Amino acid sequence: MTDADEQWGAAVRLLWGPPAKPARGPKRGLTLEGIAGAGVVLADAEGLAGVSMQGVAGRLGVTKMALYRYVPGKAELVSLMVEAAMPDPSVLDGRPVGEGWRARLEAWARELLAGFRAHPWLLEATVGARVMGPVEIGWMERALAALGGCGLTGAESIDAVVLVSGHVRGIAEQERAMAGGAAGEGPDAQLTSVLGEVMRVHGEKYPALGAALASVAEAGGQNQALDFGLERILDGLGLLVAERVGERGA
Repeated sequence: MTDADEQWGAAVRLLWGPPAKPARGPKRGLTLEGIAGAGVVLADAEGLAGVSMQGVAGRLGVTKMALYRYVPGKAELVSLMVEAAMPDPSVLDGRPVGEGWRARLEAWARELLAGFRAHPWLLEATVGARVMGPVEIGWMERALAALGGCGLTGAESIDAVVLVSGHVRGIAEQERAMAGGAAGEGPDAQLTSVLGEVMRVHGEKYPALGAALASVAEAGGQNQALDFGLERILDGLGLLVAERVGERGA
């Protein structure tokens, strides 16, 4: 068994197994929930790079070795933090099924963005091949359930969810990168402002861009990147769904 296999196995046990007991030594009164919560507080303040076993132990008032009795390393700690920080997917369960797949998937996207906005470090922590816990799997389950009955194959449904989540992540990444902008100003509005400064000097070289920015200004500004992209993705999925429903009815 490789080190990676052992790490994944440890993450599976922490996320899906019964409540863990310390591997050795005297009981310290720690819980996985408390450890994850301390990590979330640290990540919210300093980013994921600022999280360490030593830092979390310090917040909990224990030694790093005491922490290792519960969590074998930072990778497993981050897995627990993701579960603690992700919004509860049951927030979507109250939406009537009769609203249709589009409204349900749109609500899913907006709630997911709210989670990334609350804890921007989740963008780093939820990429790549890794073990996902019940909360994160619950988000995938809700999205796929929204597409149930649309006639899509399993692969198409998963790809559709990846497409929507990719758009959400892109918007969240932009917001995070431009976090220093004016309060209440979205990333697209900030970009328009920056481009405006450049165009005042070099605008004659880029007439198409200049015309587009002028149109934005006439319309009172722009802050629709999430809505525009999400609507176009859902429009495309709608065409595919209609095609599949038509095939079944033929």
